[in-house]
Amino acid sequence: MLLKREHSILTLIDVQARLLSGVHEHDQLVKNCSWLIRLAHLMDVPTIGSEQYPEGLGHTEDSLRELVGQANIHGKAFFSCIDDSEFYQSFQAHDRKQVVVCGMESQACVMQSGMRMLEEGLEVFVVADAISARNPFDTEMSLRRMEQAGVRLVTREMVGFEWLRRSDASQFKVFSKEFLQ
Repeated sequence: MLLKREHSILTLIDVQARLLSGVHEHDQLVKNCSWLIRLAHLMDVPTIGSEQYPEGLGHTEDSLRELVGQANIHGKAFFSCIDDSEFYQSFQAHDRKQVVVCGMESQACVMQSGMRMLEEGLEVFVVADAISARNPFDTEMSLRRMEQAGVRLVTREMVGFEWLRRSDASQFKVFSKEFLQ
């Protein structure tokens, strides 16, 4: 099954500035999440974000918060973003069935969100090169578990090429110049 941009929503999970320093390859994580958000903007794919207990853990990393827009980021106490009623209502308003997931931490909020989204009947695509955790082994095991459950594992470029579908798409020139470097 391929991603279709008209059915997709990008979900940024809990990339909170205060937690980043302890996350494996956190600079690359932010860069890859930013890449996906900018791609979603290019392709007119809505983006929504979550923050785990922002009152205590702080907010989304500044550059990502600016790209997503503060109004599209929702605080939560549940590890699974889809279990938070405010997030869920905002998510449902977009009426999308394919969820592209990036963020942290792989073994907790990313995995639980992905698994719960599957339970809700959504098609879940976790971007393997845009998730991370404090321990890379947690990311590896989370990816295995999600894949076994039916989550589709993709890379950033897979998302881009699937959303484009054609080399003569109007966005292809920008994609090839700004995203394939």
